[in-house]
Amino acid sequence: MVQLLKVYKHSNGLRKLKLINKIPILTFYVILNLIYLRLTHSLLMLIQQKQGNIATSPSNKKIDWLSLEWYEANKRILSKRTEAGKDISLRFLNENPNLTQGDILFDDETSVVVVAIQPCDCIVVKPTNMFEMASVCYEIGNKHLPLFFENDAVLVPFEQPLFKLLTAQGYLVINEKRKLLQPLKTTVAPHGGGNETLFSKIMKLTS
Repeated sequence: MVQLLKVYKHSNGLRKLKLINKIPILTFYVILNLIYLRLTHSLLMLIQQKQGNIATSPSNKKIDWLSLEWYEANKRILSKRTEAGKDISLRFLNENPNLTQGDILFDDETSVVVVAIQPCDCIVVKPTNMFEMASVCYEIGNKHLPLFFENDAVLVPFEQPLFKLLTAQGYLVINEKRKLLQPLKTTVAPHGGGNETLFSKIMKLTS
């Protein structure tokens, strides 16, 4: 490149020669880039539907975990990499995937790709009665924050202002790392048997 620049400075007649020498190099890089994109696309594992859950469909095959943050569980389009290095492309174009811990995304002869929801910093509120539960749900839901529940406790991704607010209002509030697995949908009453939980009771009060 340095020699070409020197020749260019001393002789305008060789200007075209300099450009001609550059063309094959640019073409080479373009071809390499196209080959890389083609190989990457061919090695990408396309997932468009779930294949059950490891809890109800246990497998003796090697589990290749796909780590997801809680806010990635409902993304319809997402590209991730499994622990074993497989590139995964999630394409749930027709529905919300609602991925949760243990969901099977791929199953072949040797391994299964399984979702692993990662723990995150959470505000954990443990209401002492149904009315306190209703008050907490209203307070948090009114701020349009995602609500989750676990063992009659309300969970929400940690936010310092909300933590201070709930603490100041006298609720039993702690900061813990939890897996957010069960979203609280106040518009849909839970289905179940005769074992009525605090959550199902509060749903009756708010309906």
